[in-house]
Amino acid sequence: MRPKNRSTAKPATTTGRGQASRKAGRRHPLATVALLAIGLGLTGGAYAAFTTTTASADEPQVAAASQSSVDQGKKLFQANCATCHGLSAQGSSVAPSLIGVGAAAVDFQVGTGRMPMQMQGPQAQEKPVQFTDDQVKALADYVASLAPGPSIPEQKYLAGKGDAAHGAELFRINCAMCHNVAGAGGALTEGKYAPPLTGVSAQHIYEAMVTGPQNMPVFNDLNITPQGKADIITYLKYIQNNPSPGGFELGSLGPVAEGLFLWIFGLGAIVALTVWITAKSN
Repeated sequence: MRPKNRSTAKPATTTGRGQASRKAGRRHPLATVALLAIGLGLTGGAYAAFTTTTASADEPQVAAASQSSVDQGKKLFQANCATCHGLSAQGSSVAPSLIGVGAAAVDFQVGTGRMPMQMQGPQAQEKPVQFTDDQVKALADYVASLAPGPSIPEQKYLAGKGDAAHGAELFRINCAMCHNVAGAGGALTEGKYAPPLTGVSAQHIYEAMVTGPQNMPVFNDLNITPQGKADIITYLKYIQNNPSPGGFELGSLGPVAEGLFLWIFGLGAIVALTVWITAKSN
């Protein structure tokens, strides 16, 4: 009898199954990148939603401007401002775009007489206002209709009834390096300067903080809250209405001016007194 044929196939091994299992459990090379992208996207979206909600809650809500005021402002703009800023406020080589600057920027620049500029220079200087209050409002309404931007502040932030001590701290941290701790102003580079803040209306001070005119940085509601701005206004009005307890303040220009005054007049007085005493004794 012939012996039964025995299969010569080798018994199956577990090597192939192990490699397949390892391949099935291996993470794709781009999986880490995808996870990072998803995480960054979720974090950025949450941050954007939070900051938008905070800014919307802090921004003053004002009534929409009437169409007649916008139309009047457009006519005034085309007659007085378009030469430099362009017919559509898009800006030019000599003046910036006004799209998105908001009503607050127009109310500050035009309401203080800085615009229209009398002549080109390092910065626009304050001068008598060229328009009536209604015309300034119409110009502000027109520019605000072009794109969203900082609006006219609410009166509750302008009453000067905030915390003067907190306002003084905020002013020293954010403003005193240019405007002087007493708001007396100061010189900057290239013929520019930080103007004095005495006699400036509370509305214009607030608008300057949210729009950053000339060389001033913008302090939005995430940098300084509306109540913080109100506290700064309270501090400025306090030092304006209360005289210096030390007597003659020498323009509030600081220790340099005081030291110069002492050297010139104080030392001069001592020399004069010495000469008088010597002459008297002779």
